[in-house]
Amino acid sequence: MDSTTPGVQPDRIDVDDPQACAHWARKLDCTEAQLREAVGAVGDKAGDVEAHLKGSRSTTNSDRVRELGGA
Repeated sequence: MDSTTPGVQPDRIDVDDPQACAHWARKLDCTEAQLREAVGAVGDKAGDVEAHLKGSRSTTNSDRVRELGGA
């Protein structure tokens, strides 16, 4: 895959490309490790990875406490 040509596959996440991995981790507000786990779980389509990350984060108790204005 040619990672030097921007926009070739803008909806795909190449976790083997350090720059792409860092970019998607920032964009999806996750760590690179979380990004790699998500790609491993659902594939490299950005939309699928984003949904997986949002779904996995929305189930944590600390997120729900914060949403309710708790400590």
